[in-house]
Amino acid sequence: MIEARGLSKRFGDVLAVDDLTFDVQAGLVTGFLGPNGSGKSTTMAMIMGLDHPNAGTVTIGGRRYHDLRWPLREVGGLLEARAIHPGRSARTHLASLAIYNDIPVSRVDFVLDQVGLSDVASKRVGKFSLGMGQRLGIAAALLGDPAVILLDEPVNGLDPEGIRWMRTLCKSLAAEGRTVFISSHLMAEMALTADQLVVIGKGRLIAEMSVADFVARSSTKSFLARVGSPDAFVGAVRAIGGDVVTNADGTMTVTGVDAVGIGDAALAARVAIYELSAQASLEDAFMELTGATVEYRGVA
Repeated sequence: MIEARGLSKRFGDVLAVDDLTFDVQAGLVTGFLGPNGSGKSTTMAMIMGLDHPNAGTVTIGGRRYHDLRWPLREVGGLLEARAIHPGRSARTHLASLAIYNDIPVSRVDFVLDQVGLSDVASKRVGKFSLGMGQRLGIAAALLGDPAVILLDEPVNGLDPEGIRWMRTLCKSLAAEGRTVFISSHLMAEMALTADQLVVIGKGRLIAEMSVADFVARSSTKSFLARVGSPDAFVGAVRAIGGDVVTNADGTMTVTGVDAVGIGDAALAARVAIYELSAQASLEDAFMELTGATVEYRGVA
């Protein structure tokens, strides 16, 4: 378990993390979300003892990272996958980590196989693609068989197969009772991977709750409908100010009106509704609830 209490970090005039308090529970995948510049990487660095907070505390299993006797055997972290000597092979890199941390060298081949790098284990890391480098960083995080795992943007550079593998890996690690804390900007993937969310903006906590509860907070819901008389349904919904888009599979996406309005309009038009489900997404909720904290905004 990770516990952050009143965590703050300042870089000169910039308050990167501001009185941040949250928990990361064992047995769950917790997603760490926030716009660019929100303080996610700084927070993860403080958890791993790479930055010191100006105020507050952060502990892992009740202890600070620097108080852990064998950190790599208790906490596995991926903060910067490419921070590896380019002339070393993947196996040599992991073997040196194992030796320095009193980890059985047999773990090296195990994690190389686990991340899919066995065939390139003797290849110099400097020749690795971005995705291969990510996999090696994940292997290093898993090397000590830790109970707590922190991964900063772990799917960066992975192909679709790799992203699915990463999702399955995180879920399986949590199912073993481990604490899994991952950051990502891929909302659709986080919706499939995470159980809980910690969402921050401008260094402050915005939300700490389940994915389902966070999505439910969004007011920008759309609805998926299957109806008996599509033309009549479209006319009835548009008459009350809603909009309807017909999908390729014959279902309809309704926006601009709530479920009660849809039901009343269909009843008045004598249209049977066979299915009506809310379609708010994690991306919708994230954009709505973090919009005021975005620091870097492009112009379309």
